[in-house]
Amino acid sequence: MDRIKTDICVIGAGSGGLSVAAGAVQMGARVVLLEGHKMGGDCLNYGCVPSKALIAAGKHAHAMTTGAAFGVTPAVPQVDFGAAMDHVSRAIAAIEPHDSQERFEALGVRVIREFGRFVSKSEVQAGNAVISARRFVIATGSSPLVPPIPGLQDVPYDTNETIFRRRERPDHLLIIGGGPIGMEMAQAHKRLGSDVTVIEGMKALGKDDPELAAIVLDQLRGEGIGIAEDAMAARITGEVGDITVEAQDGRSFGGTHLLMAVGRKANVDRLGLDQAGVAHDRAIRVDAGLRTTNRRVHAIGDVAGGLQFTHVAGYHAGVIIRSMLFGLPSKATVRHLPWATYTDPELAQVGLTEAEASAAHGDRLQVVRFAFSGNDRAIADGRTDGLIKVMVVKGRPVGASVAGPQAGELIQIWALAIANRMKMGAVAAIVAPYPTLGEVNKRAAGAYFTPRLFGSPWVKRAVGLVQRWIP
Repeated sequence: MDRIKTDICVIGAGSGGLSVAAGAVQMGARVVLLEGHKMGGDCLNYGCVPSKALIAAGKHAHAMTTGAAFGVTPAVPQVDFGAAMDHVSRAIAAIEPHDSQERFEALGVRVIREFGRFVSKSEVQAGNAVISARRFVIATGSSPLVPPIPGLQDVPYDTNETIFRRRERPDHLLIIGGGPIGMEMAQAHKRLGSDVTVIEGMKALGKDDPELAAIVLDQLRGEGIGIAEDAMAARITGEVGDITVEAQDGRSFGGTHLLMAVGRKANVDRLGLDQAGVAHDRAIRVDAGLRTTNRRVHAIGDVAGGLQFTHVAGYHAGVIIRSMLFGLPSKATVRHLPWATYTDPELAQVGLTEAEASAAHGDRLQVVRFAFSGNDRAIADGRTDGLIKVMVVKGRPVGASVAGPQAGELIQIWALAIANRMKMGAVAAIVAPYPTLGEVNKRAAGAYFTPRLFGSPWVKRAVGLVQRWIP
């Protein structure tokens, strides 16, 4: 048995674990990184990268059908689904070197390609190695949640871990789950030529502002995607090419292929957490500093519960590096963390939604709105279906919601403002290049001041006095 002593042992080489390993080793810490599967984790291999690559392929196909308003004759795209998947593979391959074992070994990290399991409160075994460390970081991420729906065990289905290996286009894709993964894959496959039906047990895009989610869902339905809400799956039957999903209310949905996209579960089962004295249930329990009930052990990203996004894992990495390497107090917060759904139009959020802000702040809340139909660039591009809402308390934004083209880009200025406790005046003071979609942020900020400037009798009286008495 090979015994290794180190400063930091990172379990999991997804985005969070890689960020910790790279940051710590370059600051002088000895780091061992354990990964029993693929370097880069879910994001690179099964999540963010392949899904966005497939979405991009779908956008190119869709563009061929929507040019009539611009004087361009629409054409039916000839889609080579296998070639679209080749683009997905190329995107992964282009990013792989950045996350590779070779790169991290060149940085000075000792990489062991085995799964790690705690054998005591201060030791982890990985293959034939036992690692003792001053600090451990669990960054094992999450996996697709597959609920025990009767009949599912006898029916072939995909998850995000298998869907990108398909070479042949599904004729009719059934998707159980109307969250971000389900809706992104629905639109991408529809644009590449599949019929698509989404089956959601509650409300599609239910974690987002319903008014803004409706903008996205209207577009998806307009493209021909079937979206069945309040349709809790009760039974699944069939085989490849002939699959039926029966809902509790008696509705029945037929298709040729099935994608399960109902959520994620934290990867905790094989870690030996009880031997480590690490409390857990569905996820690992952590305090505000992301430390577990074993003070040697931190948990970050999906495995720690909370928001399950790649950028959150990266943010968590920065939080714990501050405390582990420098002994400085450092706590994680969610108030400034944005997220986006990359449908077309996109849907993005940071901070509190309108409903959350109303519950938290009551009469102190002011909601300002600006429609994309008032933005000159959106008009020129023919992309006016969009809306931004900003939740403001005492002059400071506490949340922002955006539905529209490039919402994932537009939300970032509000993430900056909330993270740094800026006032609305800071956003209103921006001079945005004309014409850009970014002007919707400035106009939303301006909408906060409009009633204060143009509707105030005091302002009008002051202006009148100035005009009368000052030469």
